[in-house]
Amino acid sequence: MRSRWTILAVLFIARAAMAVQFQSIAAVAPELGKALSANLADIGVLIGLYFAPGIALALPGGAIGRRFGDKATVLAGLVLMLAGEALLCSSTSWSVQIAGRLIAGTGGVLLNVLMTKMMVDWFAGRQIATAMAIFINSWPLGIALTLVALPLIQGEFGIAGAHIAVMALIGTALALVGLSYRPPGQSVAPVPAQAARLGLSAVSAVLLAGLIWAFYNVGFAMVFSFAPSMLVERGWSTAAAGSAVSIVLWLAALSVPLGGYLADQTRSRNAMLATSCLAFAALIALLWWGSPVLPTLVALGLVCGLPAGSIMSLPARVLAPATRALGMGLFYTVYYATMLIAPWLGGRLALWTGGAGAALGLGSAALLACPILLWGFERRLPVQALTAPRAS
Repeated sequence: MRSRWTILAVLFIARAAMAVQFQSIAAVAPELGKALSANLADIGVLIGLYFAPGIALALPGGAIGRRFGDKATVLAGLVLMLAGEALLCSSTSWSVQIAGRLIAGTGGVLLNVLMTKMMVDWFAGRQIATAMAIFINSWPLGIALTLVALPLIQGEFGIAGAHIAVMALIGTALALVGLSYRPPGQSVAPVPAQAARLGLSAVSAVLLAGLIWAFYNVGFAMVFSFAPSMLVERGWSTAAAGSAVSIVLWLAALSVPLGGYLADQTRSRNAMLATSCLAFAALIALLWWGSPVLPTLVALGLVCGLPAGSIMSLPARVLAPATRALGMGLFYTVYYATMLIAPWLGGRLALWTGGAGAALGLGSAALLACPILLWGFERRLPVQALTAPRAS
């Protein structure tokens, strides 16, 4: 009875709730640091811990879903997110904070891996590019909502109020998935074990694609995780800084599908990827070096989403249908490992230099590496094309 677009809306809300939970630490970082007696490096650790479980769970995530069912596993992930947030709300103890982020992050990993698979199940061969562009936008929109709303909620109701707001959104997502999601009518035939093996060249190409996605997200993360703190250091209020930085995320909701459309129309995905990553890196550096804040943030928002579609199309150039589950597990493992380290490293740089802006320099450097990694990816493709079965 329910259409695939209704299913997309439900999964969109669930993924947006995950984005809100991830960003909730950075959105109230100045006040949270005072409450926990934590410095920027400590806050960076809490931000990055959300991704730590992905290193262990990204690869077996698909198998977990096959064993217990996609819907049941996603519901369990949302329950873990809710439990982790409740721990964060219950105590300012550093060990409790770490435990809460790890538990919440475990739930987030299950959502990230399985909901992508659920989207493919519903939209394979039927407007999947449009659906995936909308689905991906749940992340920047969730983060933008957090940057705008959570500092205001924290200012009115304190840190506990911010945690409760996050819990309410996760609870809403839990109810929607539980009541509304069902698998599509058609089932996918089982894949023989031998057909699901990846060759060495395919592994190398997927790992490089994962690094490109990870480094692109490092650039994103340094902006929305540390730019608010940088603006507070320059005299902005926490709420004003969060609202200003959220401009990037709101505009990214437009630039992500626009970039995918332009790349498809011009058939220049690599050119779109390389040039927009370089422009993204340059604009982050300008923001760090003191350019006018609002015009730079607007430009960042218009540029930052352009590479996303091209990057997410890279694994499809390597993986046959039988190898996609394993290949995407590798892809996300690289992503989670990088995103675990990057916020901590950004926080250490900020602490070492005495300013949060240094973390933006890390984001700019990561984006500059993307065209180089793309060159390495392209060098692996000729070998892969000769050894791997073609996608049907």
